[in-house]
Amino acid sequence: MLKNFAAQAVIAIENARLLNELRQRTTDLSESLEQQTATSEVLRVMSSSPSELGPVFEIMLANATRLCDANFGLLLLYEGDWRFRVVAIINAPAVFAELRLREPIFEVSPETGLGRAVATKDVIHIADYAEEAIYKEQRHPAAVALGELGGARTFLVVPMLKDKEIAGAIAIYRQQVRPFTDKQIELVKNFAAQAVIAIENARLLNELRQRTTDLGEALEQQTATSEVLRVISSSPGELEPVFQTMLENAVRICEAKSGNLFGFEGNAFYLRADCGTPSTFAEFARQPRIWGRGTVLGQITRRKQAVHIIDIQADDTYANQDPGRMMAVNVTGARTVLGVPMLRENELIGAFVIFRQEVRAFTDKQIELVKNFAAQAVIAIENTRLLNELRERTEEVLKLNQQLERRVADQVGEIERMGRLRRFLPPQVADLIVASGTEKQLESHRREITALFCDLRGFTGFSESSDPEDVMALLRDYHAAIGEIVIKYGGTLERFAGDGVMVIFNDPVPVENPARRC
Repeated sequence: MLKNFAAQAVIAIENARLLNELRQRTTDLSESLEQQTATSEVLRVMSSSPSELGPVFEIMLANATRLCDANFGLLLLYEGDWRFRVVAIINAPAVFAELRLREPIFEVSPETGLGRAVATKDVIHIADYAEEAIYKEQRHPAAVALGELGGARTFLVVPMLKDKEIAGAIAIYRQQVRPFTDKQIELVKNFAAQAVIAIENARLLNELRQRTTDLGEALEQQTATSEVLRVISSSPGELEPVFQTMLENAVRICEAKSGNLFGFEGNAFYLRADCGTPSTFAEFARQPRIWGRGTVLGQITRRKQAVHIIDIQADDTYANQDPGRMMAVNVTGARTVLGVPMLRENELIGAFVIFRQEVRAFTDKQIELVKNFAAQAVIAIENTRLLNELRERTEEVLKLNQQLERRVADQVGEIERMGRLRRFLPPQVADLIVASGTEKQLESHRREITALFCDLRGFTGFSESSDPEDVMALLRDYHAAIGEIVIKYGGTLERFAGDGVMVIFNDPVPVENPARRC
């Protein structure tokens, strides 16, 4: 019987051991399942809002607090210089929660739990906060607030480390003295690692979005610039189409409601292009006028710098009833206004002005964009000026060429005429006619002259008995010889026929003693 009871006792012990093992395994499985469920929930929130860290931090902290059987918890990001910023808070006592929400950024000392986590970059586990010297001696406001307002006794601080540098911390608190288990500490470490991953993912996603936005803006600006260059190339020397394209692109890319492009001359602005502005204001601005000191154009005139008015209706100039400002506000409904000068060698030649009908400041990138358009407008104006100068000079050159061609033609004609005159007149007669520019000397007139008639003795018989070539050779020599003698004595060869020659003296060139010369 004793043996039988002994056997039953062994069975009871084994059953109890197996039951305890089953219960432990069931508990472990339950905890593991609960942790996996919490992790899945965190991952679901991370995937649904990858760039929004608030929901992710809240679900992480809620799960860490619940699974570790803590009363409340904080999730904080490290700002540097011993300063933390609360980004999530769960189940904290109302007074303590109000303090942390009112002062989300607070400073810690190296003796506090958070401060020790910063210094060691390791887990800080305080079993009984009431026994901590910094709390008992009330040496730091944050330490006092944690004990007095939060009622913390046992708490756990797990740092969030990125590249071995602290990025933040998860802190969970119990209001009774009950240390956290190793499994619970490992669980919070896991949540801290997930928080770092979420922060990094959000940073990368935001960088990607920013780069995408920057690329989109850059592409839009390049497209606008290409459009402007296309208009410039298609209509060289015509500024109005270029100005209109520039202004429309500036208004569209900067998300403005309307805009104007002004020229500047003699201290007065006049409208050269408008986009979306009412015709009443366009007619008002098209006439050259000097704008008041408080207007955007007036300030540009004085300062030669960009002028950005966030709310024109709240500006003192509007309250002072400046006519130009009142016209711009009442007719266009402008609220936020941006003006950018067009400068050539620091001299004002125009301005861009764009409006929004709601109070919304233009960004730095948008201001730089309008400055870029202003610079392009100055280049277009300068190119047009140079092109017009080139055209004027080209026209002048063409006129000079035409005059030169006429002069050359006249000179050629004169040379041809001189050649004809010299061919039929004595050189002195031809020179006289050329020098006077007229052939008046050849007109019919009365004058006393001496005439000489001569021929070659025996020429008739010679020409009958000689070959034609010999006759022509003789005549050439004869004409050359007699021509020299006629010129020498100032005579004029009136005509010749074969060997017969008629020479007159004292006409058309007057000579002294024509009979003697003859």
